[in-house]
Amino acid sequence: MSTGPGLGRPDRAAETPDEQPSGRDENAQPPSAGGTQGSAGQGTMPSGHAMWGNTTSGTAENVGYVPTNTGAQPPEPRKGRKQGESELVREALKDAKVSHETSATGVRTVPGRGDREWPRPDKCRVITIANQKGGVGKTTSSVNLAASLALHGAQVLVVDLDPQGNASTALGVEHHAEVPSIYEVLIEDMPLGDIVVPAPEIPNLYCAPATLNLAGAEIELVSKVARESRLRRALDSYEIEKFDYVLIDCPPSLGLLTVNALVGGDELLIPIQCEYYALEGLGQLIRTVDLVKAHLNPKLKVSTILLTMYDARTRLAAQVAEDVRSHFGDVVLNTVIPRSVRVSEAPSYGQSVITYDPGSSGALAYREAASEMAHGGTVQ
Repeated sequence: MSTGPGLGRPDRAAETPDEQPSGRDENAQPPSAGGTQGSAGQGTMPSGHAMWGNTTSGTAENVGYVPTNTGAQPPEPRKGRKQGESELVREALKDAKVSHETSATGVRTVPGRGDREWPRPDKCRVITIANQKGGVGKTTSSVNLAASLALHGAQVLVVDLDPQGNASTALGVEHHAEVPSIYEVLIEDMPLGDIVVPAPEIPNLYCAPATLNLAGAEIELVSKVARESRLRRALDSYEIEKFDYVLIDCPPSLGLLTVNALVGGDELLIPIQCEYYALEGLGQLIRTVDLVKAHLNPKLKVSTILLTMYDARTRLAAQVAEDVRSHFGDVVLNTVIPRSVRVSEAPSYGQSVITYDPGSSGALAYREAASEMAHGGTVQ
């Protein structure tokens, strides 16, 4: 930057500072006060980004967005072998098949739904949320989908089948050792209605809590009669038709608790983290579902696949999403769930992110995913 007459310009050394050029275009218009000027035009964000309100949860929150099939296209692939052609992905997906009968439940995002009451299903939809890999968003998805549905007029029951009891925590429901829980229902034949309690923060939302006692249920169920269908019997004896949705949150395993959830549900929702390790056990899960359909629950179908923990800063996440969509087709929801600090913070306050920070990217994404489920499954 010039600090004196003619500095760096010998040909203008004799000129006064006022006679020297200022280094800027005299005809240029000042930038608008309402936004920054960039390659995408004055006052607009670059293509491929969407603002999610006034979020303050850090970089991951600000870059997170919910891409749909009509959004920005992924970057051009690099030369050489694609990431999607890795041996890991081929091995994970080679045996993972979904019947074409399930594709009818897939929907496209419908604009302009707003916050009005969503359509309610003709009969109760019992949806099992399972994936034997931990940390893919099973409990987070169970709680936030349930909260979104309940806030839009549906009657929702969350059955916490995970011994960690995280779904109970996120809904603000007590689940210490003295509280009657799903353990007593499975092991001691207690009626399900005796343990169901309302979630304190959200109307229309109820929870069947889990306690640490459930950790021993895997062993105790081995000697029980009809050990795989005890949850199904409990649901049948409880008037679940007063609910629109029953969401069953599973532990990160393929043991007897998860099998009970698969036998008890009519639909299966699989959360898949947008990283390649999350695909590794997917084929095993689909094979388990096929066995359950063949021997225990012929009504079970994979109705929904939800992509979670999408990081818009990485090409890897876009590639995984593309691979899953190309393999499973319309059962994959258009909405994906971005990484969000608010989603992680909400359970520490005994809340879902829907009530904790309704304007965050995670809350908006889960609300849109729940809307897809509600509008795509009204005809049974």
